[in-house]
Amino acid sequence: MTEFSPEKFEDKYTHYFPELQTAYKNAFGTMNDAYDSQLIHAIDQQVLNESEPFYDEESGFRVDLPENPTERVTAVVVEDEKLDAILDEYVERIEAELARVFGVDRDSPKA
Repeated sequence: MTEFSPEKFEDKYTHYFPELQTAYKNAFGTMNDAYDSQLIHAIDQQVLNESEPFYDEESGFRVDLPENPTERVTAVVVEDEKLDAILDEYVERIEAELARVFGVDRDSPKA
């Protein structure tokens, strides 16, 4: 496991790119096993490809989504309510994977 530094996370793509890839890949695998793979792939490619992970010492990891994320999903037909719920779960899974990969306790995020 890589030593986590909140300061280095500000330049995350330089310092932590492999770890970010691992967290997103693990979340994708979990969600793909639980839900329709076409829907998960559409969310991954049409929403999460433009998401941005952040770390705050008070609240831990968070993933910001692009504007109007549900409107971006056009590759599959899905009810908005279902899409919102699955997208929320997917984001929570990514945030949990980021905490796991970086060894940051989600209940006490200070590194």
